[in-house]
Amino acid sequence: MILWLSQVLIPLVVTYIVAFGLISRRPVFEDFLEGAQDGLRTVAEILPTLIGLMTAVGVLRASGLLEAVGEWLRVPAGWVGLDPELVPLTLVRLVSNSAATGLVLDIFERFGPDSPLGMCASVMMSCTETVFYCLSIYFGSVSVKKTRYALPGALLATAAGIAASIWLTR
Repeated sequence: MILWLSQVLIPLVVTYIVAFGLISRRPVFEDFLEGAQDGLRTVAEILPTLIGLMTAVGVLRASGLLEAVGEWLRVPAGWVGLDPELVPLTLVRLVSNSAATGLVLDIFERFGPDSPLGMCASVMMSCTETVFYCLSIYFGSVSVKKTRYALPGALLATAAGIAASIWLTR
């Protein structure tokens, strides 16, 4: 049913937008081209940030630093009920969704997706956000320098998501 609905809705939405533009006597294709050019400019502006974040996460994973930090934080993680194997995931999830997905797949291979650890990792991926990635992309694309309470609020929300994932899977 959902597959059929998506196959019907997408052409309907596109047709509606084009028809609305034609009825409004707008130059639909020129508007499309202008929007595409703005999108390409935005991509060009945020590309260095994306490359930097991806490189940093790759270096962290390859160097073994994430595993070392996981070992260092083993005892404090135990205090809050977080499995030590999930510590690298919580740290990487703040920066990169794709790297965090790779870590989740590693957890699935080692422990299984239906294991308590696999379920906690899955729920954690759903309950948390890539805080530093989003802040750097969103605020960087519009040149915001003072983020005020965005970072503390996002980190608090991430902590709540981690706590919820631990609580929901225990």
